[in-house]
Amino acid sequence: MVEISASMVVKLRKISGQGMMDCKKALQESDGDTDKALDILRKKGLATLSKRSERETSEGIVICKASEDGKQAAMASLCCETDFVAKSDDFKAAAKALADYALQCSSDSGVENVLGTEVGGTSYNDILTETVSKTGEKTQVGDYAKFKISGSGLISTYIHFNEKVGSMVSVETSSDEVAAADSVKQAACDIAMHITAAKPLAIDKDGIDPETIDREKAIYVEQVKNKPAQIVDKIVEGKMNKYYAENCLLAQPFVKDDSMSVQQVLAAAAKEAGGEAKIKEFVRFSVG
Repeated sequence: MVEISASMVVKLRKISGQGMMDCKKALQESDGDTDKALDILRKKGLATLSKRSERETSEGIVICKASEDGKQAAMASLCCETDFVAKSDDFKAAAKALADYALQCSSDSGVENVLGTEVGGTSYNDILTETVSKTGEKTQVGDYAKFKISGSGLISTYIHFNEKVGSMVSVETSSDEVAAADSVKQAACDIAMHITAAKPLAIDKDGIDPETIDREKAIYVEQVKNKPAQIVDKIVEGKMNKYYAENCLLAQPFVKDDSMSVQQVLAAAAKEAGGEAKIKEFVRFSVG
């Protein structure tokens, strides 16, 4: 058997980021072959991931990244088991890499697509496996979405200071000049922050699941069933309008000025820029 020197262990540790004892054991098992030892350490990560597959991943980080031309942006969440690991350098490095892979992913959605994306011959799944091996915790991509602007418009993102919640919003504009206007850029940024805080379910009521609407109506009907029949419909309608105002982005009172709705804020910003703007899509991701 090849004698495993301290320099060999240190070299493997620098390459892999693993603990000294784990590196020494891997080198002993591989008879001093560094490449084979790296494979052993990676398999260890897979084994750890499999062993901890049922564990909850309630901690983590929400990340985002935009292309240089601003026409594409991606947002994702990387989740782990404990806040201690979420704050570790290894986990943060994996989250930073996730931002790059998410932006490079050819699909607009689907976590599995990000995992299979390769950059420089390495898939994100490989990085995830190595991270699990280093931290000893189950680590997984929680959410992923990618927005693209094909015409005139802009994408704005917002990550809360705790890095546990963030939002991304795509805004279509009537011209490139409107998209480039400071008023519209600021409004889009503020709306991304608003989404993070207000948790809208959809852009407008047409985007809410019909089953959800039927369920809400049934609850309101039950609440007023003892009222005179001729006013029940009006009461239910009023309650539903309130529900829409609370849960539909465009109708929600703007968090920075509740005298205006989100729709009014965007319309005013676009008008100042000499055009029109509308929200195309949004996502809100959170961990914990």
